[in-house]
Amino acid sequence: MTGLVLEHRAPIARELYAALRQRILTGALEPGTTISETSYAGQMGVSRTPVREVFRRLADEGLLEVRPQVGTYVAAISLTAVHDSQFVRETLECRTVRMAVERARPEDDAALRAHLERQRPAVLAGDYIAFFPADEALHVELIRMAGRAAIWSVIQDVKTQLDRVRYLSFESRDWLGKIFAEHERIVERVIARDADGAEAIMREHLRTVFTAIERLMASKPHFFAPSR
Repeated sequence: MTGLVLEHRAPIARELYAALRQRILTGALEPGTTISETSYAGQMGVSRTPVREVFRRLADEGLLEVRPQVGTYVAAISLTAVHDSQFVRETLECRTVRMAVERARPEDDAALRAHLERQRPAVLAGDYIAFFPADEALHVELIRMAGRAAIWSVIQDVKTQLDRVRYLSFESRDWLGKIFAEHERIVERVIARDADGAEAIMREHLRTVFTAIERLMASKPHFFAPSR
């Protein structure tokens, strides 16, 4: 966990939380990795107090597993949580993309095209870390166009485990290209004012996570918690 530079102008606990959370989400810290408050505080040059707060938040999100009298570990991905969050996304985003089509204006079309152009360099470079926020931004834009900006906060609250799957799947350049192509199709249907088409492609797009899970279960089974 070396190489992290904290910006001390922000509250230290928030910085520690963001840095450690990102390393877990991206798979840089794999499930089962041992992590202790004492060692992490020493590496970051801080007291244990903010680290304790960070560990508690990450455990609440299902990213850390605390085993009393044993230790703290990076948690495996919960497939139940992934399926639940995918259900929430599909339910909300398929509805809002229809609303986006109904409310779209010419300036919105230009904004959607601009989002695709911001994604393109990351796709060409195979830079999935840069692609991830650009991916998110397009979905946020569509929800904004629907006039339901607060919906994204609801989605954000439930998709932590889903994001871990997304990061891992984006490591594959062919998968990155597939997701980008789906974005292009969604934008095309919105600009064409085809609500049925936009909704259908959005549903297909959000359900690709199930195929991603199958691929990852074959290549990285240790990232997933055993089914119960």
